[in-house]
Amino acid sequence: MSFNILSELKVIDISTVLAGPSVGMFLAELGAEVIKIEHPTQKDVTRSWKSASEDKESISSYFSSINFKKKYLTLDLINKKDYDQFISLIEGADILISNFKRKDYHKFKITQDVLDAINPKLIHGRITGYGTDSDRVAYDLILQAETGFMSLNGTPDSGPVKMPVALIDVLAAHQLKEGILLALYERLKYGKGKLVSVSLYQAAVSSLVNQASSYLMTGKVPQRIGSLHPSIAPYGEIFKTKDNRYLTFAIGSDQQFNKLLCFLGLDFLQEDERFNSNQNRVKHREVLFELMNNKIVHFFCTEIEQYTVDNNIPCGVIKALDEVFLNEKAIELIREDEIDRQNARRVSSIAFQLS
Repeated sequence: MSFNILSELKVIDISTVLAGPSVGMFLAELGAEVIKIEHPTQKDVTRSWKSASEDKESISSYFSSINFKKKYLTLDLINKKDYDQFISLIEGADILISNFKRKDYHKFKITQDVLDAINPKLIHGRITGYGTDSDRVAYDLILQAETGFMSLNGTPDSGPVKMPVALIDVLAAHQLKEGILLALYERLKYGKGKLVSVSLYQAAVSSLVNQASSYLMTGKVPQRIGSLHPSIAPYGEIFKTKDNRYLTFAIGSDQQFNKLLCFLGLDFLQEDERFNSNQNRVKHREVLFELMNNKIVHFFCTEIEQYTVDNNIPCGVIKALDEVFLNEKAIELIREDEIDRQNARRVSSIAFQLS
């Protein structure tokens, strides 16, 4: 599905890496004209971030994932001619996306005062690592470490583990998208732009949701428990089927639990005090896992999958990406285009639908 809702907007994207550029691509997918500006010799570093399996001559898959539908321009803002061209673009722009260090805004003469004087209607979306008062370099891994995510992720045996995607960048990007859209709405009413600033650090902390609440309300520090849920069982235990597939359950109610017990031939456990409520199941989840595991190993994956779908029991087969992209709903999100006259593929940054 294509959108042209923002087709009258012009966006200047001078950000690099993931969070800022993904916001630029989101606006481009909504129809905005997005011009990505890079330094002539020091382009976006993600152009060089390639896995061992990628062609040396091709555009990197990392860069491709968040830079589609943009026009490209190289400018050195220290060079007067290039700076003047940039200022000319700002004069006619609606949105600027940046993630420079604080001192670089002064170095390149694009402080907020300068931008406001050039274009009072400009909405400036700014990504920082630790806030506008800090110049500390910030990468997703470091933020995952410092905001609790790595301490929560993993098992007691594995030690802290990072998430397999740059989750903090993704979370910060969503915050910036929301802020920019609100600023656009406000500009419709008052005709003025503004600075919308998002720090990776606060975006991460604000996304701790129930884990943060649990600590703040009980004083107990959450520990690594793998895929398990601290207050629901069975939830996150990994089971192996007869045909060596792996699956997991997210059992949120007694009704779902009892239906699953009937299928597994464990319906007698419904009267067992250890398992007759969710809280009791959490207390005795290790015993429950063994009882369920001893049954599930005798079923084929498709048998369990079909039964749980038919009976509204939350169950998921653990799939690698080659399986994920066999699904029609995943295929619908695949996009193909050219970047720098090279073919590239990615998934859409837009998953919602508008009727």
